[in-house]
Amino acid sequence: MFWPRPSKSCSSIKRCLLKSRLTVAITSSLTPILLLAASPALANESCPAALDQLQQYPVGTNETLASVAANYNLQPETLVRFNPDIGSAFQAALSPGTALTVPPFNGQVVAAGQGDSWQSLAERYGSRADLLFEVNGCVATLPSRVFVPGVNLIAPTAGQPRTFQLPGYPLSESADIALSYGWQPHSTRNELVFNSGVAFTISEQMEVRAVGQGTVAFVGQREGYGQLLVINHEQGLQTRYANLSDISVEVGQPVAQEMVVGSVGRLEASAIERAASATYLYFEVRTNSASGWIAQDPGKYLPALELR
Repeated sequence: MFWPRPSKSCSSIKRCLLKSRLTVAITSSLTPILLLAASPALANESCPAALDQLQQYPVGTNETLASVAANYNLQPETLVRFNPDIGSAFQAALSPGTALTVPPFNGQVVAAGQGDSWQSLAERYGSRADLLFEVNGCVATLPSRVFVPGVNLIAPTAGQPRTFQLPGYPLSESADIALSYGWQPHSTRNELVFNSGVAFTISEQMEVRAVGQGTVAFVGQREGYGQLLVINHEQGLQTRYANLSDISVEVGQPVAQEMVVGSVGRLEASAIERAASATYLYFEVRTNSASGWIAQDPGKYLPALELR
């Protein structure tokens, strides 16, 4: 059975239990977490490989890549990856009768080279070794073709430089990360889930700060996010700050790096109440694409996260 590794910052049993309860609350309430499928290893069953679960779908009249993808809860880019001969016009009508290969969930197939391992592939594609192992059939020997689950379908290049970074930190003080970005086992259900951001544990009221210069794009309630603030930055980057208790900026307002844009935490709670029930800041980094704003690993864009 796979469980998330305890954080190094989990310095006491009480703190670990608090973090565990917070993780359960986050994973059961946030819609940005995408269900992958029931994890066979977690259910103590056999491990069916994703590539053994491919389906052939005959295209009907007036169907498009976008409509077929929506029927299977996939992104159109996923279908393009598995059907490279059909082109990439998401809204163009497909020829009726065309057979599309449909995977069980979003992802791509990559070639494993000599010297590769589950760990090296996980590092290359921003995944986790244990998840790649499960999704590819729990085989001891690395196959030549490996399915990498995920919503970001651009294959990374080894050593590729980062084109743009966000130099700030989303809080006024350092905070523990209770929930990390990427594929991981759900805390209470036998499922793998994709978490599209990071959740910072907050035990008392704390200022929320813009991680970089930008313009406020959205302020308000959003299902699964609570009070949400969205800031657009240069080069097609966007940051999202969710579960806020207060927002101090307006749509269209320019913001500077480290500018206070809101707060998170229970304003009316006593010190005892705050210690007993921590809250969290949920933070995402997304990039603009033809199919919308795609979640990215915040650690690749915020150097400050690597230092804390």
